[in-house]
Amino acid sequence: MEFVRILEDGRLWAVKYDREENNCFDVLFSNWYDMNWLKNFFEENLTDLSSFFRITNVYQAILETIDEATQLECLMLDISPEANLDILFRHLENSRYSELSLGKEKAKGAGNRHHSSWLRIYAIKIEPGIYLVTGGAIKLTARMSERSHTLAELAKLEQIRNYLIDHGVFDYDSLNDYVRDEQSD
Repeated sequence: MEFVRILEDGRLWAVKYDREENNCFDVLFSNWYDMNWLKNFFEENLTDLSSFFRITNVYQAILETIDEATQLECLMLDISPEANLDILFRHLENSRYSELSLGKEKAKGAGNRHHSSWLRIYAIKIEPGIYLVTGGAIKLTARMSERSHTLAELAKLEQIRNYLIDHGVFDYDSLNDYVRDEQSD
């Protein structure tokens, strides 16, 4: 596993999992822009889409996803110095109100006038303003534990958090030290 810098200033990183060609951030947006991938996903999850969001047209869901993914990616990749990822990311657990070392966080799209967003990006908060993306999902149910694809994202968050703790990564400096010492060949 590697940690890949997404933004040059080090505010946004992503995990590149073993046996994967690209980092999870790039894979996520590639899927969200791929009409065939989205068609398969929404057809497989049509019951959730229709019951939770009241949408029965797969092509409507595809177009909304691509539009929202474009907006979310632009926000995430904002390179202006005043851009603040803390505005996008929130605690994963809605009931958590305090900061936690290497907290599990989520960012979601803006949604549209008809419904809230189903796009999620999951990350570990290294320190204020600095995030390590572990993955993401299209979340069509109230709880992540209700579907295998979102449950897998919970597992990745926990796995990466434990990995960071085990390797002494607890802030931006130790993340850079890890990347320099462990990932350089």
